[in-house]
Amino acid sequence: MKYEHIVQGHFLERPNRFIARVLTDGKEVTCHVKNTGRCRELLIPGVQVFLEYHPDAAALGRKTEYSLIGVKKETQNGPVLINMDSQAPNQAAFEWLAGKSGVSDLRREVTFGNSRFDLAFKKAGIPSFMEVKGVTLEDNGIARFPDAPTERGIKHLLELKHAAQEGYAASVLFVIQMKGIRSFEPNMATHPAFGEALNDVSRSGVKVMAYDCIITADSIALDQPVKVSLPDPGK
Repeated sequence: MKYEHIVQGHFLERPNRFIARVLTDGKEVTCHVKNTGRCRELLIPGVQVFLEYHPDAAALGRKTEYSLIGVKKETQNGPVLINMDSQAPNQAAFEWLAGKSGVSDLRREVTFGNSRFDLAFKKAGIPSFMEVKGVTLEDNGIARFPDAPTERGIKHLLELKHAAQEGYAASVLFVIQMKGIRSFEPNMATHPAFGEALNDVSRSGVKVMAYDCIITADSIALDQPVKVSLPDPGK
């Protein structure tokens, strides 16, 4: 996935979850934050951020000319560029699947019963559904999801379980929007019910995957599989 018209700046503040103020090229601008998560560990005053400039903002009826899409985070192993655009994982996953052999009839936002899945496709002729979750939370090389309680996320998992029980191939893909990750695990401290649900659906036929990404200032692409660690159901 590629962006256009990327500019750099330094984060100032986030008055609410939809907008941020950034200093770029000597001026303060208001940006649309393309991630409604908390992102408190990322959006620290003074950090370097990356914005997509929209020259046609007025014609499109946009309230802002900029979107905040990336941030440089200081870690124990040095700076890491993190894409924090919550819409990017779906597009990156779509492009990743489109490049795989044996995948056909790839579609987005497909209805199944009372559910709607991010992606639907056939793999070697087998009908498949996939939910995609973007991950930006990292701690010492471990990526976690979610960064805030998500009842909607649990609902998606249970819908995948139902599809698997109906004979479809079902999977959830955690797109880790950075490199330098050793493993992925559900965030039990923030939302243990999500972790328990993930463990349950994994044992019920839903494939749980995590992939890191190659991130540049103007692109994101899925790269390598990351080890998934699920909670012990006996604890």
